[in-house]
Amino acid sequence: MPSLFTDRRGGVSRAPYDSLNLALHVGDDSDDVRRNRASLPITASAVQFMNQTHGDVVATIDSYSEIDPSCDALITTTPGLALAVLVADCIPLLLSSPTVIAAVHVGRKGLVNGIAVKTINQMRALGATSIHAQLGASICGECYEVPADMAQEVSLIHPHALSQTKALTPALDLPRALIADLEKSGVSYEAITDCTLENDSYFSFRRESITGRFAGVIWI
Repeated sequence: MPSLFTDRRGGVSRAPYDSLNLALHVGDDSDDVRRNRASLPITASAVQFMNQTHGDVVATIDSYSEIDPSCDALITTTPGLALAVLVADCIPLLLSSPTVIAAVHVGRKGLVNGIAVKTINQMRALGATSIHAQLGASICGECYEVPADMAQEVSLIHPHALSQTKALTPALDLPRALIADLEKSGVSYEAITDCTLENDSYFSFRRESITGRFAGVIWI
């Protein structure tokens, strides 16, 4: 399936959203964001974004809505309808099969609540076979420092998530934990291993706080 991941380069937004910010909710000029969105090399007739809530709601849609659905995963079987996920450290996950696609926002809460597995199961209920996953850039396990109690809490559910920073403080490795979920679900995958905190080609909320969002987009 056609898909793409953006970074922060090649847009018109001004600092601190420079330059290819695709999010309308972060304080950027809305006209600049719409120009950035219109510049994406997408052949679909419409792109559906989400009102992402850091939850585990999975929405299946068959048409475009001007009101972004409140969810953290979108599924469709509709040709010509692109699905987009916005991030700035969380994992943008794209799932594809011959007839069903999905875009998923996987952060710490989404990982703990099983958002990826729930999406895969709903795709299969719609007839998806041979699902393939693409993981975009996200914060790495050596940079996602968290309090010790949070790391312990997450590791009780996802042992693969437990990590350490280079300073040996508690951290979480969300990509490693997500890949473990995908493997357990029998889903093939490929991943961009860039760390959004370390690589300033990407937006990073941890690095900049007030910043833009880049995207993963997929369509049939």
